[in-house]
Amino acid sequence: MQQRERRQTLANFLRERRARISPADVGLPTGMRRRTPGLRREEVAQLANIGTSWYVWLEQGRDVHPSAQVLESLAQALKLTPNERRHLFLLAEQPLPSAFPVTDEIVSPALQQMLSDLDPSPAYVMGRRYDYLAWNRVADALFSLSEATTPNERNLVWRFFTNPTARTRPNWETIARATLAEFRAASTRYPGDHWFETLIEDLKQVSPEFRQWWPHHYVRSALDGHKRIEHPELGMLEFEQMTLQVMNNPDLTINVYSPDDASRKKLRALLETTISRSST
Repeated sequence: MQQRERRQTLANFLRERRARISPADVGLPTGMRRRTPGLRREEVAQLANIGTSWYVWLEQGRDVHPSAQVLESLAQALKLTPNERRHLFLLAEQPLPSAFPVTDEIVSPALQQMLSDLDPSPAYVMGRRYDYLAWNRVADALFSLSEATTPNERNLVWRFFTNPTARTRPNWETIARATLAEFRAASTRYPGDHWFETLIEDLKQVSPEFRQWWPHHYVRSALDGHKRIEHPELGMLEFEQMTLQVMNNPDLTINVYSPDDASRKKLRALLETTISRSST
């Protein structure tokens, strides 16, 4: 994106977000002479504790360079979602601060229903710490997610490095290294998070591979792609794995395993058996 185009996109983004917030949303009086919806420019500047002229220049697409602190103040003043905040920093060509604001890991009823609708394609929601938060029936039948009795057992990384069944998967080492690398990238977004530190130390104690590979500092961004899983009853299953982000909470991801035709038939039969057992 060219610099001029980028500045204009940033200006449009700020104007649109300003227009959608009412004075009442931020505790300001509504007044009687508002000709346009939303906040006035000077009100945004006041809420963000920046100069009005500076903010006007941003909305005019001028060649100004707001600092990360200014952008953070604007994000709070305009009540941006985590995704919108990321977009703001991207348009302003500023790196995101290392500490992301932490949001609650809540799986809405609509999202849970979507997982159910995906049966017989295994699907689950994973949190920022790689915990399984919700899943559909076939994912539970395939990965035994509801059988977990401790917090660590509902963590993807812990299960992958400590579960004997996981270690029998084809190309376990390749996938394990990639999983660790992705987890490392996620952990750096929350420096000082005691939970990450505890899990990492626990994994070093129980997994020689994790202990050996963790210092390598290799990172990657996604584990999508072709997957093969050997099931004790169904035999070999093949999938294309896709990772989707929840728009209103980017810390949550939806992981979907799209099976090939042969695997889909096996999973449908497994699902029918599971439902039959649960109803008796």
